[in-house]
Amino acid sequence: MITSWFTGRLPEEWFSGEQEFVLDREEIAVIGTLPVPAAAESASGAERAALLDGHIQRFREETRERRIEIAREAEHRFRRKVSWGVSCEGETVMFTTLSIPVMTRLRQQERRVLDTLVAAGVARSRSDALAWCVRLVGSHTDTWLADLRDALQHVDRVRSAGPDVNA
Repeated sequence: MITSWFTGRLPEEWFSGEQEFVLDREEIAVIGTLPVPAAAESASGAERAALLDGHIQRFREETRERRIEIAREAEHRFRRKVSWGVSCEGETVMFTTLSIPVMTRLRQQERRVLDTLVAAGVARSRSDALAWCVRLVGSHTDTWLADLRDALQHVDRVRSAGPDVNA
């Protein structure tokens, strides 16, 4: 329902191809693919990177008001924050994202790992170190996590097709 609403609400001229929606309990991330500008075809190296960066920034500025309007409607309707990003030439840039505190209990051995990352300058704090660890694990287990998410979606579909428990 959420993805269908956004698909119907987003201006067709904003993105080429389909949008990606990343959902969790607190946030809806909308990531659209920008078409590669014609001038990028003849550019290479640093010039190409600068051109694509400018293209992304122009899109961000030109669509800001409309994105805010759509986000407010969605936040009211779905009770989740909305974040925005674009993908162009395989690079994804997020404009806005939430940073949600997560409580956890760690044993001394686990805290020592975080403290080592802080002492080595890899992270500024234990919180940053934990986020770094989560990103590292995520980048090395993308396929497994994708399979797990697909399985969870299947479970949700089966549950919703089952008998009404509250009846």
